[in-house]
Amino acid sequence: MAGLADVRRGIRWGLRHGLVKRAMGQRMKAGEPTAALMIDPAINADPFPHYDDLRARGRLVDNGVVLNTAHHDVALAVLRGGDFGVVGGPSGRAPAAFRYAVKAGGRGPLGPAEPPSMLSTDAPDHTRYRKLVTRAFSAKAVAGLRTRTEGIAAELLDGLAAAGGRADLIEDYASLLPATVIAEMLGAPLDMRRQFLEWGAGAALSLDAGLSWKDFSRSERDIQALQDWMTGHFEHIRRHPGDNILSALVHAHSEDGKLTEDELTSIAMLLLAAGFETTVNLIGNGAALLTSHPDQLAVLREDPSLWPNAVDEILRLDSPVQRTGRMARRHTVAAGEPVKAGQAVVVMLGGANRDPDVFTDPERFDVARKNAGDHIAFSSGIHYCLGAGLAKMEGEVGLRALFDRFPDLAPAGPPHRRPTRVLRGYDAMPVRLSPATISA
Repeated sequence: MAGLADVRRGIRWGLRHGLVKRAMGQRMKAGEPTAALMIDPAINADPFPHYDDLRARGRLVDNGVVLNTAHHDVALAVLRGGDFGVVGGPSGRAPAAFRYAVKAGGRGPLGPAEPPSMLSTDAPDHTRYRKLVTRAFSAKAVAGLRTRTEGIAAELLDGLAAAGGRADLIEDYASLLPATVIAEMLGAPLDMRRQFLEWGAGAALSLDAGLSWKDFSRSERDIQALQDWMTGHFEHIRRHPGDNILSALVHAHSEDGKLTEDELTSIAMLLLAAGFETTVNLIGNGAALLTSHPDQLAVLREDPSLWPNAVDEILRLDSPVQRTGRMARRHTVAAGEPVKAGQAVVVMLGGANRDPDVFTDPERFDVARKNAGDHIAFSSGIHYCLGAGLAKMEGEVGLRALFDRFPDLAPAGPPHRRPTRVLRGYDAMPVRLSPATISA
């Protein structure tokens, strides 16, 4: 059986990633820059000059496989336009290529980039899923979580201070803060936080195109492990219901019949992983920007009311999610640009957020930037990130508490970027803390 499972996994990899990797590799060798953006890991360190090049080449650039844009107005038109949908397509109508891949290689574990994930479905199913969980992420709910988030941040910072003068900011703080918040929201065990983070890192790989066989295998294993744990946890919830989102979702599946087993599992896994993925990157990217721009940190110390705006500026300048995709359902026009039915459009969120037609001097980090909030780091339209408000609150609380507690925080070595291309952040960031604060 293991041999057959490996064969099927190989077919899934070949159809979903191998062919893409080969096609994009050929175009990259031919000098096609958008192909390099899709698959070249060397671009991860600094993709922004490549976005500038893409923007200069046109408003919608065709590389022979997909259309690409780094223009803010085109991105908004695609993300908000009713003629576009996510790659999973309208409910019950997955693309033929995806249906063939499932038939040939089996479905595999329930990844975040395939139906019935909310990331990969449109109305009416997406509307139904979102309605079940929206209340937990409302502005009122997020405001109610602020005090607890401040408490978690203080506890973690106490741990950093007690550990000595150095720390890994990602492992010991930026990851644990949002992982603790979402675990408590979902009623998941806190002693599983680091395991959730490990599984989430594997699941995040699945969002990229053209994965290597090694990364694809790791991703499927981690997603399957999370799925198996979640299925077992549902049984615990049925025996011990609580006042949390997961209990409400299990109830919707078990009694109201509003969710199938796959839908329940997919939504629960996405809420857990998405609950910390973006915020880990936000806090890490923000810490890197603020330690390398002490003048901007001084502005925040002079006027702490600017912290929410500073978070928006961090999201704009170094977006935790760099790209997303849509497919045209019919012949249409996006911000004056024609798009044929069936064409896929890759929206470079990180490039659109540095569009000079919208943001003056877009490469400059300015925590007081007047229109920093015009970024589309959380996408736009019906797929606007459900947890955007929570992530921004956690980013504000987490970064402000960090620099209030350790005002002389400084790098203690080079940070390490995650290997992912869709998600942009750090997986390691050695820092030196404030000696005066620690000894106190």
